[in-house]
Amino acid sequence: MCQLKNNAHIMIIAENKKARYNYEIIETIEAGLVLKGSEVKSLRQKKANISDAYATFHKKELMLTNMSIEPYEKSTVFNHETKRPRKLLLHRKEIDKLKGKLAEKGWVLVPLKVYFNQRQKVKVLLGLGKGKKSFDKRHSIKERDIKRDTEREMKRYS
Repeated sequence: MCQLKNNAHIMIIAENKKARYNYEIIETIEAGLVLKGSEVKSLRQKKANISDAYATFHKKELMLTNMSIEPYEKSTVFNHETKRPRKLLLHRKEIDKLKGKLAEKGWVLVPLKVYFNQRQKVKVLLGLGKGKKSFDKRHSIKERDIKRDTEREMKRYS
Protein backbone atom coordinates (compact mmCIF):
# COMPACT_ATOMS: atom_id res chain seq x y z
CA MET A 1 0.00 0.00 0.00
CA CYS A 2 1.06 3.64 0.00
CA GLN A 3 2.15 6.30 2.45
CA LEU A 4 1.79 9.99 1.67
CA LYS A 5 5.21 11.61 1.60
CA ASN A 6 5.82 15.21 2.60
CA ASN A 7 6.57 16.85 -0.70
CA ALA A 8 6.43 20.50 -1.76
CA HIS A 9 4.64 19.59 -5.00
CA ILE A 10 1.57 18.18 -3.24
CA MET A 11 -1.34 20.61 -2.79
CA ILE A 12 -3.68 19.47 -0.02
CA ILE A 13 -7.31 20.30 -0.80
CA ALA A 14 -9.15 18.90 2.22
CA GLU A 15 -8.14 17.08 5.38
CA ASN A 16 -10.22 14.97 7.76
CA LYS A 17 -8.72 15.82 11.14
CA LYS A 18 -11.37 13.99 13.16
CA ALA A 19 -10.72 10.67 11.40
CA ARG A 20 -7.58 9.87 13.40
CA TYR A 21 -9.40 10.89 16.58
CA ASN A 22 -12.49 8.74 15.94
CA TYR A 23 -10.73 5.77 14.31
CA GLU A 24 -7.56 3.80 14.93
CA ILE A 25 -6.00 3.88 11.45
CA ILE A 26 -4.12 0.63 10.74
CA GLU A 27 -3.26 1.11 7.07
CA THR A 28 -3.37 3.89 4.45
CA ILE A 29 -4.17 3.52 0.75
CA GLU A 30 -3.80 6.09 -2.03
CA ALA A 31 -6.61 6.04 -4.60
CA GLY A 32 -7.55 8.06 -7.65
CA LEU A 33 -10.90 9.78 -7.95
CA VAL A 34 -13.24 9.99 -10.97
CA LEU A 35 -14.40 13.61 -11.28
CA LYS A 36 -16.15 15.95 -13.69
CA GLY A 37 -14.47 19.09 -15.03
CA SER A 38 -16.41 21.51 -12.84
CA GLU A 39 -15.50 19.43 -9.78
CA VAL A 40 -11.78 19.69 -10.54
CA LYS A 41 -12.06 23.46 -10.97
CA SER A 42 -13.88 23.71 -7.66
CA LEU A 43 -11.21 21.54 -5.98
CA ARG A 44 -8.50 23.90 -7.26
CA GLN A 45 -10.26 26.58 -5.20
CA LYS A 46 -10.19 24.18 -2.18
CA LYS A 47 -13.98 24.02 -1.91
CA ALA A 48 -14.34 20.47 -0.60
CA ASN A 49 -15.34 18.82 2.66
CA ILE A 50 -14.56 15.20 3.59
CA SER A 51 -15.40 15.27 7.31
CA ASP A 52 -18.55 13.12 6.86
CA ALA A 53 -17.30 11.04 3.93
CA TYR A 54 -16.71 7.27 3.88
CA ALA A 55 -15.96 4.60 1.29
CA THR A 56 -18.43 1.83 0.47
CA PHE A 57 -18.76 -0.94 -2.08
CA HIS A 58 -21.36 -0.71 -4.83
CA LYS A 59 -21.36 -3.93 -6.83
CA LYS A 60 -17.64 -4.48 -7.60
CA GLU A 61 -16.61 -0.83 -7.37
CA LEU A 62 -15.40 1.24 -4.43
CA MET A 63 -17.32 4.51 -4.06
CA LEU A 64 -16.61 7.60 -1.96
CA THR A 65 -19.92 8.60 -0.42
CA ASN A 66 -20.92 11.89 1.21
CA MET A 67 -17.91 13.91 0.02
CA SER A 68 -19.06 17.48 -0.56
CA ILE A 69 -17.63 19.52 -3.45
CA GLU A 70 -19.24 22.93 -3.87
CA PRO A 71 -20.45 23.86 -7.38
CA TYR A 72 -18.06 25.89 -9.51
CA GLU A 73 -19.52 29.40 -9.64
CA LYS A 74 -18.39 30.17 -13.20
CA SER A 75 -19.88 26.96 -14.57
CA THR A 76 -23.00 26.88 -16.74
CA VAL A 77 -26.04 24.64 -16.36
CA PHE A 78 -23.79 21.57 -16.69
CA ASN A 79 -22.64 21.80 -13.08
CA HIS A 80 -22.19 18.78 -10.80
CA GLU A 81 -24.18 17.53 -7.81
CA THR A 82 -22.66 18.49 -4.48
CA LYS A 83 -22.73 15.12 -2.67
CA ARG A 84 -22.91 12.53 -5.43
CA PRO A 85 -21.05 9.21 -4.94
CA ARG A 86 -17.67 9.28 -6.67
CA LYS A 87 -15.82 6.23 -7.95
CA LEU A 88 -12.43 5.44 -6.43
CA LEU A 89 -9.71 4.08 -8.71
CA LEU A 90 -7.74 1.14 -7.34
CA HIS A 91 -6.28 -2.06 -8.73
CA ARG A 92 -8.55 -5.12 -8.58
CA LYS A 93 -6.25 -6.88 -6.05
CA GLU A 94 -6.43 -3.89 -3.72
CA ILE A 95 -10.22 -3.70 -4.05
CA ASP A 96 -10.59 -7.42 -3.27
CA LYS A 97 -8.28 -7.11 -0.25
CA LEU A 98 -10.29 -4.14 1.08
CA LYS A 99 -13.58 -5.95 0.46
CA GLY A 100 -12.35 -8.86 2.60
CA LYS A 101 -11.28 -6.54 5.41
CA LEU A 102 -14.50 -4.49 5.37
CA ALA A 103 -16.59 -7.67 5.50
CA GLU A 104 -15.24 -8.21 9.03
CA LYS A 105 -17.09 -6.44 11.82
CA GLY A 106 -15.78 -3.07 12.98
CA TRP A 107 -13.56 -2.16 10.02
CA VAL A 108 -14.15 1.12 8.20
CA LEU A 109 -12.58 2.96 5.25
CA VAL A 110 -12.45 6.76 5.70
CA PRO A 111 -10.76 9.47 3.62
CA LEU A 112 -7.93 11.22 5.45
CA LYS A 113 -6.79 13.70 2.78
CA VAL A 114 -7.72 14.85 -0.72
CA TYR A 115 -4.85 16.38 -2.66
CA PHE A 116 -3.30 17.07 -6.06
CA ASN A 117 -0.16 14.97 -6.61
CA GLN A 118 2.96 15.96 -8.57
CA ARG A 119 1.24 15.19 -11.89
CA GLN A 120 -1.79 17.34 -10.95
CA LYS A 121 -4.07 14.32 -10.49
CA VAL A 122 -6.62 14.34 -7.67
CA LYS A 123 -5.82 11.61 -5.13
CA VAL A 124 -7.51 10.49 -1.93
CA LEU A 125 -5.60 9.06 1.01
CA LEU A 126 -7.90 6.44 2.56
CA GLY A 127 -7.45 5.08 6.06
CA LEU A 128 -8.43 1.53 6.92
CA GLY A 129 -9.16 1.25 10.60
CA LYS A 130 -11.43 0.43 13.48
CA GLY A 131 -13.58 2.75 15.55
CA LYS A 132 -12.17 3.89 18.88
CA LYS A 133 -13.99 3.52 22.15
CA SER A 134 -14.42 6.55 24.41
CA PHE A 135 -11.57 5.50 26.73
CA ASP A 136 -9.26 5.20 23.70
CA LYS A 137 -10.18 8.75 22.72
CA ARG A 138 -9.38 9.99 26.23
CA HIS A 139 -6.05 8.18 26.03
CA SER A 140 -5.15 9.87 22.73
CA ILE A 141 -6.07 13.28 24.20
CA LYS A 142 -3.84 12.57 27.18
CA GLU A 143 -0.92 11.56 24.92
CA ARG A 144 -1.37 14.70 22.82
CA ASP A 145 -1.35 16.91 25.96
CA ILE A 146 1.79 15.22 27.31
CA LYS A 147 3.55 15.66 23.97
CA ARG A 148 2.57 19.34 23.81
CA ASP A 149 3.78 19.95 27.38
CA THR A 150 7.15 18.27 26.78
CA GLU A 151 7.68 20.27 23.59
CA ARG A 152 6.82 23.44 25.48
CA GLU A 153 9.33 22.59 28.23
CA MET A 154 12.04 21.71 25.71
CA LYS A 155 11.48 25.01 23.93
CA ARG A 156 11.64 26.91 27.21
CA TYR A 157 14.99 25.38 28.21
CA SER A 158 16.69 25.68 24.84
